Amino acid sequence: MQVVRATRFGDPEVLVLGRAPDPVARHGEVVVEVSVAAIDFVQTQLRRGFTPGPPLPEPPYVPGASVAGRVGSVGPGVDPGWIGRRVVAHTASGYGGNAERAVAAVDSVIPVPEGLGLAEAAALLDDGGTALGLVEGAKIQPGDWVLVEAAAGGVGSLLVQLARAAGARVVGAAGGERKLALVTELGAEAVVDYTVPGWPERVREATGGRGADVVFDGVGGQIGRDAFGVTAPGGRFSVHGAASGTATVIDPGEADRRGVTVLGIEQLFTFGVGARSRAERMLTEAAQGRVRPTIGQTFPLDRAAEAHAAIEARAALGKTLLVI
Repeated sequence: MQVVRATRFGDPEVLVLGRAPDPVARHGEVVVEVSVAAIDFVQTQLRRGFTPGPPLPEPPYVPGASVAGRVGSVGPGVDPGWIGRRVVAHTASGYGGNAERAVAAVDSVIPVPEGLGLAEAAALLDDGGTALGLVEGAKIQPGDWVLVEAAAGGVGSLLVQLARAAGARVVGAAGGERKLALVTELGAEAVVDYTVPGWPERVREATGGRGADVVFDGVGGQIGRDAFGVTAPGGRFSVHGAASGTATVIDPGEADRRGVTVLGIEQLFTFGVGARSRAERMLTEAAQGRVRPTIGQTFPLDRAAEAHAAIEARAALGKTLLVI
């Protein structure tokens, strides 16, 4: 079968198309005939040899942990009824998804609801569950002003929709007119370009001077610090990413003085509990048309390096997928 390998740590060009033996399912596993593999920013960091949390793989390795397709075969102890079903799953090893076939533990396999495409399911497996967990943790109330950073990204675009569904008023922050247009289409009441100096003041203006009751910080760095500065007294500041390279860390004393509850990036480590349930709920919501993942760009397997480069260049909208 064809696979993409990271031959060493480095730039996207280290991703090379090659061949590997077909995988065989062991006890409790299935082999998925992969139609779609999802890519995220963390995968680009791992490819460079930097980890925001997960263990670094040892090159050469096949990237990718989230796949969608049909079950082609099952291992011992697995119901043969799985064969042929459309599913989305995490690979058994946490890698190996950028390939024509991948192995997954049957316990991680989620059937894709009728009416939902495999591409949409792949886009939602991780980002959907993460977005839902963040929204539940932030306890959004009707009428709250919610600031979403990286609002045109995979998680951010879903946060905009979920916050709107909870009755919030959304300010979407992103870089460039193309991304801001998408965020407006998704339902944000106001948008700000955080690549333009003075953007925090525009957030204050949009919220009537109060600031945001809830901030979803997926960028970190100076943008994260600026976003904390426009969090309203008594608000919630929720950290879930470090696209800038560093996650936002808020001094507890500073947060206490302003009455702001900080949900640090460590909250993500608790999301493993209930992850399957949240993913299933988001797949159902999408199948019924209540949310939609933003799939900004797709690439064939042999152009995986271009997919990584697009994400790193901040040129990608929504989710980036490999279509196999």
